[in-house]
Amino acid sequence: VQLVESGGGLVQPGGSLRLSCAASGSIFRINAMGWYRQAPGKQRELVAVSSSGGSTNYAESVKGRFTISRDNAKNTVYLQMNSLKPEDTAVYYCNADILPHGLAFADYWGQGTQVTVSS
Repeated sequence: VQLVESGGGLVQPGGSLRLSCAASGSIFRINAMGWYRQAPGKQRELVAVSSSGGSTNYAESVKGRFTISRDNAKNTVYLQMNSLKPEDTAVYYCNADILPHGLAFADYWGQGTQVTVSS
């Protein structure tokens, strides 16, 4: 099982980016899928999470600007980021709670994608 992220990059303040994360491998079921971020010198923090039933939760700092969504048929989670600020600059990591065939539920992480907000 692996998570592959895409969509990071450099954007000006006020701009938008859309991150994608696709889970692949021998997957029986996926529960929560979410996004975390880690800025230089800071701890990794939760950005947004989506349950398998569609409920969502956001960090206060991104509420109203970021939207998490998922396509369960494609085992993919998205993060639409609008009105980006320099303080959103970080490496963004995808995370998913996955039940592979024949194994137990486990926490999986993507490799991370850099988001830089700068003029």
